[in-house]
Amino acid sequence: MQPKISSLIDKALSRRSFLTGVSAVAAGTVLAGCGDNSTPVTSTPTTPTALTDADYLNFALNLEYLEAEFYLRAATGSGLAAADTGNSTSKTTGGAAVSGLTSVQSQYIYEIAQNELDHVRFLRSALGSSAVAAPTIELTASFNTLASAAGLGASFNPFLNFSNFLIGAFIFEDVGVTAYHGAAKLLTSKTNLTAAAEIMAVEAYHAGSIRSQIVASGSSLISTANAVSGVRSSLGGGNETTLSATSVVAASATTSIAFDRTTDQVLHIVYGTGGGAGVKGGVFFPSGLNGNISVTAA
Repeated sequence: MQPKISSLIDKALSRRSFLTGVSAVAAGTVLAGCGDNSTPVTSTPTTPTALTDADYLNFALNLEYLEAEFYLRAATGSGLAAADTGNSTSKTTGGAAVSGLTSVQSQYIYEIAQNELDHVRFLRSALGSSAVAAPTIELTASFNTLASAAGLGASFNPFLNFSNFLIGAFIFEDVGVTAYHGAAKLLTSKTNLTAAAEIMAVEAYHAGSIRSQIVASGSSLISTANAVSGVRSSLGGGNETTLSATSVVAASATTSIAFDRTTDQVLHIVYGTGGGAGVKGGVFFPSGLNGNISVTAA
């Protein structure tokens, strides 16, 4: 019998000692919006302050909140509990349990949902009082905006069926892998770097599995994924591998090294805007990320 995510809520973190005292530590244009939540918010850039490991881990935590909300809602229809967000009430809108799943498909979504829930808990536990609360997350107009920009129509519902779910997951996992890779060179603590690499490995497993399933599904889904990839490339500085029957792995064609992205490139993707400084929110994060890395610099 399939376990409920709620029954796994007390699963123990195996690395609670990580980061004790961590506090010491398309293209070029705004995407066409489908509602106010998809319109990037801008501000006047300010002089940047020196960033710490805690800042980069909180940046990762924001992305894990997004992934966890997406997968938990796809698996159960409900998102993160208040104890896992730092908010008394949810700040996430949209999302629903994916219908028409086979037993294997359902279990697959549950497994990834549990992984992302564990990542949120791990980072929150590691950061302690330095952990930022979950920001406002939008899972309806955001996908509609992306669909419009990719030429897929006025709307796209990743919770409609398993094929659509794969496309939604494809968006997040590839961004997550490149974000963790990009952060690796910025972390000053070996302990922090090791933990980030451990999470990145799991995200890469997710991304590889999702990309493989999209390719196995046939040309129609491959075309949809590549259209999304094109928008993501234009917003986030390239670093994409076109999917095909003979091209699945997202890596450099010359070195076979995984792509990476700067925090700024990631912000442009999740905010849905091309190059430009001072963007502080949009699309998946209509009010921006929480923490010191939340406004685009270029």
